Amino acid sequence: MTILKPLSMRIPGPLIPAEFILRPNRFLAKVRIDGKMVWAHVPDPGRLKELLIPGARVLVQAKNGEKRKTKFALVMVYKGEELVSINTLLPNRFVRFCLDNRQIPELANWTVIKPEFLVGHSRFDFLLGKGRQQMLLEVKSVTLVEDRIAKFPDAVTARGLRHIQHLSEMRQTGYATTVLFIVQRSDADRFQPHWSRDPAFAQALALAQTEGLQILVYSAQITPECMTLQNRLVVDLNSEEWLPV
Repeated sequence: MTILKPLSMRIPGPLIPAEFILRPNRFLAKVRIDGKMVWAHVPDPGRLKELLIPGARVLVQAKNGEKRKTKFALVMVYKGEELVSINTLLPNRFVRFCLDNRQIPELANWTVIKPEFLVGHSRFDFLLGKGRQQMLLEVKSVTLVEDRIAKFPDAVTARGLRHIQHLSEMRQTGYATTVLFIVQRSDADRFQPHWSRDPAFAQALALAQTEGLQILVYSAQITPECMTLQNRLVVDLNSEEWLPV
């Protein structure tokens, strides 16, 4: 199987430089653009406390719409010189781009049958096909990196837990199952579930792997203009609190 050279997905723009001021709730931030204070929507409901600190350099995007309460969305933030995307909608678009262009080696033989595939009580991001086989693919966005270790989630995720548990159930009915974590930054070498922050999710993920769930983690190079698949990260599911038997 020949994998194409890395391709970059264009990110809609333009993006506007701004300064982060404060975040009164999960979905709202005050930023300063050219000396003027404005409100911006935050598309990532996670904690983001290590990223959204007063004075941080951020990138916002102008948004239109009569029903919108804000005219901007805060979509990226600089952590030092590392640009991090906090747009939770971007990974799904990026994964579709990568699937269509055979950028993910482990999934290069699979084609998209249907995005947003509803089965039972869950809506999975993609239904893939390869001959007579079918795969359920769930995509998760990762923004938290500590000591070059990407961690998920950065806040308790009941929805993520349900997805992992349901993937395990669906595997018993004949589907292949994969969860793909896209780290929206390039400064990570390894991946771990965040045992201390959401032990229920971490344990469910570790258990699901023992039952056949494929876990893929890739970092991405982010610029204001494009997103490029970078490296597959080592997955470490071990914890002193729980080990699969």
